[in-house]
Amino acid sequence: MAKKTIDDVSFKGLRTFVRCDFNVPLNDAGEITNDLRIANALPTIKKLIADGGKVILSSHLGRPKGEKNAKFSLAPVAARLTELLGQDVKLLDDCIGSAVEAEVAALGEGQVVLLENVRFHAAETSKDEAELKAFSAELAKLADIFVLDAFGTAHRAQASVVGLAAHVEAVSGYLLAKELEYFGKILDAPEKPVVAVLGGAKVSDKIQLIENMLDKVDKVIVGGGMAYTFQYGQGRKVGNSLLEKDYVELAMSLIEKAKAKGVELILPVDTVIADDFSATANTQVVSGDIPDGWEGIDVGPEAVKQFNAAVADAKVVVWNGPLGVFEIEPFSHGTRGFAEVVANLNATTIIGGGDTATAIAKFGLDDKVSHVSTGGGASLELLEGKVLPGVACLAEK
Repeated sequence: MAKKTIDDVSFKGLRTFVRCDFNVPLNDAGEITNDLRIANALPTIKKLIADGGKVILSSHLGRPKGEKNAKFSLAPVAARLTELLGQDVKLLDDCIGSAVEAEVAALGEGQVVLLENVRFHAAETSKDEAELKAFSAELAKLADIFVLDAFGTAHRAQASVVGLAAHVEAVSGYLLAKELEYFGKILDAPEKPVVAVLGGAKVSDKIQLIENMLDKVDKVIVGGGMAYTFQYGQGRKVGNSLLEKDYVELAMSLIEKAKAKGVELILPVDTVIADDFSATANTQVVSGDIPDGWEGIDVGPEAVKQFNAAVADAKVVVWNGPLGVFEIEPFSHGTRGFAEVVANLNATTIIGGGDTATAIAKFGLDDKVSHVSTGGGASLELLEGKVLPGVACLAEK
């Protein structure tokens, strides 16, 4: 993972094309409801400005499906960047074309523009290689150098993520470099003991992750909906809980693989069950079979204590996937309780983006862990042992 970063380059006078992740949530009025992704990009942008680079920012927003759509314009992002940077950030009408090229050519050192949503062009996400290459070449006309700082899209082989690297040198921004540094703490000779905490709905979504983690970790804690497939395989009744019968055999083989590698695979000792998937449901805590008509919705209080004991001596903890339906308040206690445990650990604690990052933020604990990843899908693929296209295309140190 020894890739060049923006600290290895002087950007003075260079047209610097920066792929950011400004895919921010907007309300019905088109106002940004959470600007964390913009704030995360500021250190990189400020370094490029200070160097005297001519900064061209690029991002997608939403799913405009290859058509120009005012609902997905980056105009609110340009306005917020102008406020946060204390200098004008002009939104250009497009991301390619002669008018855009002229605007970029007129940039002075330390000036910043924002290109319009790259996904207004279907070629950005095209599976047709010739189409992708042609669009990448159009984007590259704006650039002397390419900076990738969008970890959230680094697992996508898209034009604005990997395509420019075929034309100009590609280096990582601070945000991407930080992500690679923290995931390196798990993937490259980690300090032991290492505990992986895996939740979420389905075993099928996490098979490769579990298999890859068995070579890296000392313990795997399994919670969330995926736990019921393991428990069903062990002969437990799971009532109406989420169950992937097609994956029961695989779940059992993962338990055997863990045993063979000396990895402790931990399933929750108790479960909060409900007679309905709603905030007003009747609930109870069970430590054995789940009766018909009831479903497991959250890990129970004893499971939180069990997981607490399992991570007490950990040097590194990586957590991907909530332990219950934390979005519904009565079923948030397991995820919240364990999040508080993780927040108080004297260890490197890494939250793998997506729903887990949402949960940590909801509980106000995001500043109490070592690292909250900005990319759910990208972090999952890294932990699965895959090479991310957006990382592979970067110049080596």
